[in-house]
Amino acid sequence: MVNLPATTGSADGASVIDALTAKFPVAWPVPTPVTQDDLLSPADVNREEDLLRNPHSFRHWWTAIQTARDNTLAALKVSSSDSAEDALLGPLATPAVRISFQRTVYVHEAALQIFPGSFKLWKAYLTFRSLYVLGRATKAKRAGGKKKFQPMKDELEDEFQDLERYDGGIDGIIGWEEWKGLVATFERALMNLPNLPRVWLLYFNLFFHPKCPPAISVTHARRTFDRALRTLPPSLHSRIWSRYLLWSETKGGAVTVAIYRRYLSIDPSVTERYVAILLSPENPSPRPLEAAKLMLSLARKAARGEYESVEGKSPYQLLLDWIEIVENFADELGIDPEETDRRAALRAQTKETVAQTTAGPPPDEDPRNPSKLDVEGIIKVDGLEVYKDQAGRLWSGIAKYWIKRSEFDRAKATFETGIADVLTIRDFTQIFESYTEFMETLLSALMEHVANGGEDDDDLKETEAELDQRMREFEELMDRRPFLVNEVLLRRNPHDVQEWEKRVALHGEDDEKVSPRKATANCHRLYINFARFYESGGVTESAEKDVDSARKIFEKAVKISFKTVDELAEVWCEWSEMELRQENYDEAIRVMQRAAALPKNTKVNYHDQTLPVQARLFKSLKLWSFYIDLEESIGTVETTKEAYDKVMELRIANAQIIINYAAFLEENKYFEESFKVYERGVELFTYPVVFEIWNTYLAKFIKRFGGSKIERARDLFEQALDKCPPKFAKPLYLLYGKLEEEHGLAKRAMNVYQRATENVADEDKFSMFEIYIAKAAENFGLPATREIYQRAIEVLPDQPTAKMCVRFANMERKLGEIDRARSLFAHASQFCDPRVHAEFWQSWKDFEAETGSDDTFREMLRIRRSVQAKYNTEASYLAAQTLATRDGKPGESSGPGSGQAVDAMAAAEQASAPSGRGFVAAKHGAGQPQAPAEETPAANADEIQIDEDDL
Repeated sequence: MVNLPATTGSADGASVIDALTAKFPVAWPVPTPVTQDDLLSPADVNREEDLLRNPHSFRHWWTAIQTARDNTLAALKVSSSDSAEDALLGPLATPAVRISFQRTVYVHEAALQIFPGSFKLWKAYLTFRSLYVLGRATKAKRAGGKKKFQPMKDELEDEFQDLERYDGGIDGIIGWEEWKGLVATFERALMNLPNLPRVWLLYFNLFFHPKCPPAISVTHARRTFDRALRTLPPSLHSRIWSRYLLWSETKGGAVTVAIYRRYLSIDPSVTERYVAILLSPENPSPRPLEAAKLMLSLARKAARGEYESVEGKSPYQLLLDWIEIVENFADELGIDPEETDRRAALRAQTKETVAQTTAGPPPDEDPRNPSKLDVEGIIKVDGLEVYKDQAGRLWSGIAKYWIKRSEFDRAKATFETGIADVLTIRDFTQIFESYTEFMETLLSALMEHVANGGEDDDDLKETEAELDQRMREFEELMDRRPFLVNEVLLRRNPHDVQEWEKRVALHGEDDEKVSPRKATANCHRLYINFARFYESGGVTESAEKDVDSARKIFEKAVKISFKTVDELAEVWCEWSEMELRQENYDEAIRVMQRAAALPKNTKVNYHDQTLPVQARLFKSLKLWSFYIDLEESIGTVETTKEAYDKVMELRIANAQIIINYAAFLEENKYFEESFKVYERGVELFTYPVVFEIWNTYLAKFIKRFGGSKIERARDLFEQALDKCPPKFAKPLYLLYGKLEEEHGLAKRAMNVYQRATENVADEDKFSMFEIYIAKAAENFGLPATREIYQRAIEVLPDQPTAKMCVRFANMERKLGEIDRARSLFAHASQFCDPRVHAEFWQSWKDFEAETGSDDTFREMLRIRRSVQAKYNTEASYLAAQTLATRDGKPGESSGPGSGQAVDAMAAAEQASAPSGRGFVAAKHGAGQPQAPAEETPAANADEIQIDEDDL
C-alpha cells in the first residue's frame, strides 16, 4: 500500500486535520458484530436468523443487501448539508451515515465470503463503496447506442463523453485511509474476477476523480492500466487503451508522451490527435519537433497510399498542416541557411531525396531523433514535385518559414524564384500577395524604428538607408506586376498570340517565335498588329510612321502557313486596307489581285488540310467578298463583273453573292444580264437556299416588266414552284396570285390560290384559305365561297376546321340560311371540348338564342352533353385544365365540385318565361314564322344534370 504524504501547517490546523482524519477508515477493518456492538439493531435480528438458516441462498442475501443499501441512502438524504466539514468528508460526514454505511459493508462482505465469484455482488459492492468515497456520479446522456469496433479516434471521443463527473467525495488528504480501503476492495475484486473488463473500467474511474490522492492517481494508476493490458485478452485492449489515453492526456508532460508513443507503435490512427496535444496551448511543454516529424511521416505515408486520415484529410492537406507547424515554430525546427544550401547541392549531385544510412525510419520522420529538419528541401521534394498545381501555396510556405527565421533576403529570393517558376495565375496571385504583404510589413517595421529614433545616430542612418532601398524594391515590384503576369501566361502556353501582343505592348518589340500550327486562336492578328505598330508609329503613335516596314511584315505574313485559310485571307484584306488608309488605291487593288490569282489547277479541295493554306486561298469566299467590295468601290464595272464571274466559275458563290451581283448589274442598267445571273443562281442552288434568290428574282422581274411579259413570268413562277417545299411555297403563291390579279385573269388567280391551298404547309393552309375566300368573295360574291368553305372543312385539321365552320355558319346566316348554319355548328361541335373551347359553345348558344327555338336549344344542349362525355376521361380532363390555364381561360368542368347541378329542361322553361329572355320563332326557310313552342313538361328525376353555365 502507498503512504499518505506528510502535511505542514499550524498546530490548530493540524489538530483539526487530525480530528477529521481520525474518523477514517470507516470500512477497514471490515466491521462485524463482534468488533462493533452497535452494528446490528433489533430490527436486523430476523434478517440474521434468516441468513443463518439459508446461507447459500443468493436471493436472501440480495434482499438483505438491497434493504441495507436503501437504509443507508435514506440516512444520507436526511443528513445532507452544505457545511465545510461535509465538503471535506463527503457523504460520510455524519455518524448516522457512517454507521449505516458500515452495516451495508458488513452485509456485502458476508455475502462475498459465500459467493466470491459473483460479478453481480462485486459490481453492486464496488458501486456502493465508490458512491460514498467518490461522491455521486453523473454521466452525459447519449443519443443512440455506441458503435462497436469503431476507430480509436471515435472511441476516444465517445469515451470522453461517457466519463463520469462526480459531485462531492471525500478529500484525498482527510480520507486517505478510506481511499486506500476502496483501492484494496478493487484489488480483491480483481483477484476473484481478473478477466472481466467491467471491473477494470470501474476501477479506472478512481483515477479520473479530481480528489484522488496523487499517490493513487499517477504511478499506481499507470501500473494498474499496464496490469489490465497484461491480464485481458487483446480483443478487449481497445476498451482499456481508450481510458488509458484519456488518463494520460489529463496528466500531460512525459506521461502523455510515453503512453501515446506506446500506442502509436501498434495503431497510428490517433497520430493527428497526438500532434494536436503536443502543440496545444494548454500544454506547458510543447514538442513542435516531434509533432512536425510525426505529421511529415503521415503526409508521406498518405501520398504513398499507406495511410488514410481518420479526419478525412488528403495527403496535400496533411502536408499543409505540417507547413503550418513549420511556420509557427520555425526556429525550433529548421536548419541554418548554410546547411540548407549544402544539402540542396548534395541532392543535385546524387539525385536522391533522402540520405538514409541506418535502419529504421528516416531522421526527419523519427520523433525520437533530435536532428532538425531541412524545411526548404522537404517542401521542394515532397511538395513542389508532387503537387504541381499547388505551387503558389508551397512557395509561400517556404518564404514564410524564412521570414519567421528573420532571413529576409532569403525569403525575398524565394518569392522571386516562386514567381519565376509558377505556371498559373492563381499560384502567381498567391505568391505575389504574400510577397507584397511581406514587403509592406517590413517597411512598416522600418518606418516605426525610424520614428522611434533608433538606438543611436549610426543605427538611425543605417535604418533610413535600408528603408529607402526597401521602398525602391517595393515600387519596382509593383511596377513589374504586368510583366510578371505576362511571363507566367507565356510559360504556360508559349503559343498564346494574345499574350505575345501584350508583350509587344509592354516591351515594344517581339523577339520570340510562335508556331502558327500550335498557336491559339487569331495567330494572324499578331502579324496584323505588328504591321499596325509600324504604320501608326509605335504604341503611343508618337514615332515616325514606317509604312515600308509594315509592308515587309505583311509580305512575310502571307508566306506563313496558318491554321486556316480565313486567317491568311484576313491578312491579305488587312494589307489592302492599309493601302487604302494610305490612299494608295491602285496598290490596294494590286494586292487583292495577287491574293485572288487563279492557279493552273483549280480543282483543289478547299477543305484538304494536307495542302498549305496558300494553295487553297483562291477559293476563300472571304477574300473574294472583300475583293468584290473593293472593285465596286474604286474599280470599274468591267473589272467588277470579271471578279463576280470568277467567283461563279469557281462555284464558291453563295446566295448573297448572287443577289449582290444581280443588284450591281441592275444599278448599272444591265437588266437582262442581272436576270441571267438570277438564272445561274437558281441552277446552282436548291431549296432552301434558292428560295431567297427566287423571291428576289420574281419581285424584280414583275417590277421591271409588269404584265408585258406575262407568259415568261408565268413560266418563271411554275419553275420556282416545281420543286418548292410546302414550307416556302406560300410567299411564292401569293406573289403569283397578285401577278394574275393585276395583269392576268381573275379565274387564273383563283386557280393559283386553289393550288396554294393544296401545296402550302399545314400550318399555312388556314390563312391561305382565308385569303382564297376573301378573294373569291371580292370577285364573285359570297355564294361562290360555299365550295371553298366545304373544301376547307374537308382538308383542314380539327381545330382550324372548327374555326372555319363558325365562319361558314356566319356567312350562311348572312345569306338567311339558318338551318345550314345550325348544321355547321353541329358539325364543328365534335372538335370542341366544352372545357377548353368555351367561346365556340357561347357562339352557338348566342346563335340559338337569337334565331332558334326551344327544340333547337335542347338539341344544342344534348349535343354538348354527348361531346363532353366523349372528352370526359381523366387524361383528357387534365389536358383540358392545362390548356385552359395556359390560355388564361377558366375551364369548365362537369365533375364533382363544379357547382350545383340544375335540370336543363327546367332552366330552359325559366329562360322561355315572360320574365326571362324569350326565343324568336324558329325558321325553316328564309323568314317563315312558326308557332311558339309548347310549355315544357316537368323534369325527369333521372335526367342528366348539367351546370348552370351551360345555360
